[in-house]
Amino acid sequence: MDYNQSVGKLPVFFLCLTFIAACGPSAEQIATVTASADSPTTVAWSKTPTPTDTPTETPTATITLTPTETPTLSPTPTITLTPTFAFPSVTVKMQAHCRYGPAKAFLHAADLYAGDTGTVRGRYANSAWLQIKFDRLNYFCWAAPSVVEVQGDITTVYYTEPKLPGPSVLYAPPAKVYAVRQGDQVTVTWERVAMTLDDDRGYMLDVFVCQNGAYLWWPVSLPDQYQASYTFTDQAGCPAPSGGKLYAVEKHGYTEAVPIPWPP
Repeated sequence: MDYNQSVGKLPVFFLCLTFIAACGPSAEQIATVTASADSPTTVAWSKTPTPTDTPTETPTATITLTPTETPTLSPTPTITLTPTFAFPSVTVKMQAHCRYGPAKAFLHAADLYAGDTGTVRGRYANSAWLQIKFDRLNYFCWAAPSVVEVQGDITTVYYTEPKLPGPSVLYAPPAKVYAVRQGDQVTVTWERVAMTLDDDRGYMLDVFVCQNGAYLWWPVSLPDQYQASYTFTDQAGCPAPSGGKLYAVEKHGYTEAVPIPWPP
């Protein structure tokens, strides 16, 4: 080759060197070259690893178990049975009347016959009559102690007040009731209550009076509607005041009670 040809190829040679230099790795990259006799050279590019935070363990709370007391079983209570009260029993000794109140002045409620049985359910403070539930009747009525034989202690039975049938829906109570005193005599009068002959059972006066220093219950029944007055003996000397109430009576029961304006 002559000198001119060699000189003409120099620019091309330098151009190639410049190109190769431009395509080489940068200064930030590190080239690692591994060579061996039996294998071609291998070039591997690697970055410097970024350090990571090492996790810190958070201690957990220790749970302390509290021992639970074993429950104590309560003893089962013993049930004590209350004795059942036994009402005194009665047996009727003779044929008699049973009434709606504790005296003969009250309406007839039932007929009694020898051998009838029942139990005493009540007493009245102002008489000896007994309120009885007879086995063959579905209601209570009052009987005199003389007509029944009692088995048991009647003092264990409570006092009670008579419950009269009524008030009547057919008849009004007596009107214009007044009382007049003449000495120890008190006369009560009222206006007649007109009733049919079949219904007419007269009147009843339920009164307390004072006689000889004793305060007495004095119930009175009058047979028919035409006897519209009655006179009581009533004296001074008792701690409680005398007085009472008046009913008209028909066969189904009693009218409403009318207070008697008792004179002093």
